[in-house]
Amino acid sequence: MAKPFQAGGAEAISEAYQDVRRDDSETNWALFGYDGKFIVHVKSGVEYSELLDLLDDDGRNYIFVRFETGDEMSRRKKFALITWIGSAVSPLKKAKVSTDKAFVKEIITSFGKEFLVEGDKNELKEERILKELERASGAAYGTGGH
Repeated sequence: MAKPFQAGGAEAISEAYQDVRRDDSETNWALFGYDGKFIVHVKSGVEYSELLDLLDDDGRNYIFVRFETGDEMSRRKKFALITWIGSAVSPLKKAKVSTDKAFVKEIITSFGKEFLVEGDKNELKEERILKELERASGAAYGTGGH
């Protein structure tokens, strides 16, 4: 099966992924989408809210995002891979997402949790994603605030 990347496309996705992972980078997310049948790097940014504004009802996107989690005793960077399928995406294109995601995951290999969100941006709220990442990372060791 042919990979869904143009010439140089996989390298561009890898570069955007590595930029989010780098400790010295301010980039907190990278958005990937489709240009015809090919997956491309759409945009990277700092503010999570800006990312949400880029997601459309007819969009199919893969998002690699970095959050800082933990408590006052232990702060850590956590990473998530989010697959967004807009509510207006046809069944055929929806089915193609699962096949294409396997190729994306050959490049984006290190993340704490994976999310699949279909048409409901409320499921992408920062608080919800953070809560799930914290849950996936194990116990919280706060001082309790007493």
